[in-house]
Amino acid sequence: MLDQFNREIYYLRIAVTDKCNLRCTYCMPKEGITLKSHDEILRFEEILEIVKTAVKLGFYKFRLTGGEPLVRRGIVDLVKMLSSAQGVKTLAMTTNGILLPQYAKDLKSAGLARLNISLDSLKEDRYETITCGGILNEALAGIKAAKDAGFEKIKLNVVLVDRFNDDEKENFKKFANENNLGVRFIKKMNLKSGDFYKVEGGEGGHCAICNRIRLTADGKLRPCLFSDFEVNVRAEKSLEEAIGKVINHKPEKGYKSNNREMYQIGG
Repeated sequence: MLDQFNREIYYLRIAVTDKCNLRCTYCMPKEGITLKSHDEILRFEEILEIVKTAVKLGFYKFRLTGGEPLVRRGIVDLVKMLSSAQGVKTLAMTTNGILLPQYAKDLKSAGLARLNISLDSLKEDRYETITCGGILNEALAGIKAAKDAGFEKIKLNVVLVDRFNDDEKENFKKFANENNLGVRFIKKMNLKSGDFYKVEGGEGGHCAICNRIRLTADGKLRPCLFSDFEVNVRAEKSLEEAIGKVINHKPEKGYKSNNREMYQIGG
């Protein structure tokens, strides 16, 4: 489908949970979070119907996010359901990698095509600080598990924070090259102020070519990270109308968002 600025929208990012096993400082608010109740979170069958409807409207690329998608119970079953849906050409996932030693092989067998793994420092103390207690070796073990499972073109997502880890770019490039990985550098964003930047090594943040909309774990379709507009898929007359309404409200350029935190949208 084309939006009002003649951009082809074919990519749906699906947050399957607002839970996470890390507490990254740029994602989770300092004061803590209030998780959605079980009944508020979309069921797998609802997600599948949304994906099938999106395919009918021209979507073919889908990505599972969170929170951390691997903490969602039954996530491998969801991957199998979605990868088997007719018209789904690419099914990807963004994960912090901590649980990949447990799930990588099953995800590959279920039809997951691509992985982006979040890794914001190659230094143990910095990784622990930015994740509020995470263990670097567990994330590195996740990367190894993904490679061993046969995933190709794995990309690292590195959030750069000024005067914290922005001196590690060359180390990340070297690490990625040595391990046959891609790397994307994402400068820390701020939803409330509207500060965002183009992704180095990827498409994100380039509004003129943006091709995506987002589905939150509690069933709200959003046209942009930096927009407060959202449509409740459970309240609309049809999923087609819900998706069309969001695409028609996709802004030419992101502004800001005050009604959700990053972990609630699936950045």
